[in-house]
Amino acid sequence: MNQVHVQEIECLLVLADELHFGRTATRLGCSQSRVSQLVASLERRVGVRLVDRTSRRVSLSPFGAQFVDEVRPAYETLSTVITRARERAGSGTLQRLRIGFHGSVYEEVTEAFRRLRAHHDVTMALSEIPLGSPFSAVLDGQVDAVVVELPATDPALTCGFRFPPQDRLLAVASSHPLAAAGRADVEELAGLDLLHPAGEAPDDWKAARVPRTTPAGVPVRSTTGITTVQEGLALVASGGHAMLVCRPLAERAVRGDVRYLPVDGLDEPSQMALIWRTDRGSRQLLMLARLLREEFDRGRAPVGAVGVAASAGPVGPAASVASAGAVGPVGLAASAGPVGPAASVAPAGAVGPVPLAG
Repeated sequence: MNQVHVQEIECLLVLADELHFGRTATRLGCSQSRVSQLVASLERRVGVRLVDRTSRRVSLSPFGAQFVDEVRPAYETLSTVITRARERAGSGTLQRLRIGFHGSVYEEVTEAFRRLRAHHDVTMALSEIPLGSPFSAVLDGQVDAVVVELPATDPALTCGFRFPPQDRLLAVASSHPLAAAGRADVEELAGLDLLHPAGEAPDDWKAARVPRTTPAGVPVRSTTGITTVQEGLALVASGGHAMLVCRPLAERAVRGDVRYLPVDGLDEPSQMALIWRTDRGSRQLLMLARLLREEFDRGRAPVGAVGVAASAGPVGPAASVASAGAVGPVGLAASAGPVGPAASVAPAGAVGPVPLAG
């Protein structure tokens, strides 16, 4: 595919968006006559009319519409490859990983990123993704991997590194009656309006964030969605809502108008994972998973023990609990091993895909 072919395809795709030769020429930085020439040249190569044009309107022919649908993904993939190559050349590195996350990235994770750059010439590009859309960015190819909460049951996703469970706490306003009690019972969730992540997450993922009922079967109300953790904490502080968060977040988001309470009977913990598209795994992602495992195996957080010793009390302005690092609303801890869609388990100390589970 030479440069002329690429220009012709690009021109047609822009024209398909604009349906106007003048606006297409403006976007491409060329004349309207050049747009006409490129479209005509492509039509000759394909052997069929792709664009219908009258004095009043421009539209794609049926063949043109089908051609645009088929060629656009290939063109976008080519553009992405070229852009990545240019970025690597400009930064002088061999590779770059784009990682999406919720909330904040803490020290243990950034140390793994630093080691990946220092020892393997891989740079990191971090971007915060919407709280209620944990997998969209990685499935669409906008990022190479995400660090988000499980479950992730889509077979198109592979979990390369899983972090042990984290305690979940109930965030309420400091003026709320439950704040004075210092803890809550799981059945008391039915009397609250719990915030939920707003987005296009799978139903099982949403249900894991906010239970639909208490263990006794009483419905749990959740009328308001949020797109960021800070938005949720502001609504909690106003007194009209409550929110389930993980202990590491509670420890790092201490504020005078919010209290974080243990919930007796809330046995389902939260758990984070490094997740990428099954068909886009890479040596760099596997190396990142291995470095994360090594970082959390340095004795900073025994597997499965994060937050347990201090779980008897609330977290608020006058209380803090030692913990491993966290990412976003549920946090990160040491890993029990990688998981993925394959039906085998990697040997101890190895990084590789094994069955994905929530």
